[in-house]
Formats: sequence, C-alpha cells, structure tokens
Amino acid sequence: MRASKNSLSPTIQMRSSGFTLIELMVTIAVLAIIVGIAAPSISTQLANQRVKATANTLANALKEAKVESVVRRQALDFSIDDSTNLISIKTKGVSPDEVARYSYSSKSIIKAQKSSITFNPSKRVDAIIYNICDKNSSATMQVIVTAVANISTVVGGAC
Repeated sequence: MRASKNSLSPTIQMRSSGFTLIELMVTIAVLAIIVGIAAPSISTQLANQRVKATANTLANALKEAKVESVVRRQALDFSIDDSTNLISIKTKGVSPDEVARYSYSSKSIIKAQKSSITFNPSKRVDAIIYNICDKNSSATMQVIVTAVANISTVVGGAC
C-alpha cells in the first residue's frame, strides 16, 4: 500500500520540498566568484589566439607570394593595409593584377618598417620583420622574412 503525501508528518514534508533560497543564493555567489576569477584568463587566451591566427595568415600570405613570384617568373608586390585589415599580393607593372587577398582580425595590429615589399622570381626580397600585436592585450609575435625569402614565426616583439 502506498502512503499519500497528506498522510506524511509535516517535518518529513518540509525536508523533501527542495532547495532553500539561501542554498540557491550561496551556489550562485560561488559560481559568480569562479567566473570572476576565470574571465581575465579567458580574455588573455582569446587575445593570444587572435595574434597567432594573424601571424599564421601573414606567414601563409608571404609564402604564397614567394611561390607565386617563382611560378609566374615575375616580381610581385606584397602589401598590408591596416585601415581595411587586408593583405594583398599583386603583380608588378603598369596595370597590376591581384593574385591573392587575405583578411585578418580587426583587433590585431601589424607593424613593419615598410608597408610593402617586392618578391622577385630569383627568390630575393628585402629583409623585413613584421610585429603582430593585439589591441587589447600584450600578446605579440613576429614574422621574419630574410633576404633569401625564408619566412619564420617567433613569439615576442613589440608594437
């Protein structure tokens, strides 16, 4: 035979009624403290990821410009436009054709001594160092291009 809820004593009914308001408030307060501690770490990780993604995009674009200049047997201009967050590769000449275009995060900053460089079919280029930074963080990386068009990515640098 089953006992109905009405036949239970009042103390048993009170125990099985659920969580109290104080228990819920304490749980929410603990969760808020944990989130408050974790939030700065998460934003730093996101900034680091943005810098890494921009550095990889830049390195891939540089490698494509190097290869395309050899394949096409002509000089190619490689330029970065910070106002539009675009990287472009164009043929050199009177009427330049766009070979490729890359975009990168608007929260990333790419700094260099020159805004454009020229890749020659002889695998020569002006040596340059690109510094990549995040606007909201101190995360930095460098993409280094040597005179013989070797391209490498390292952590560090300054903007």
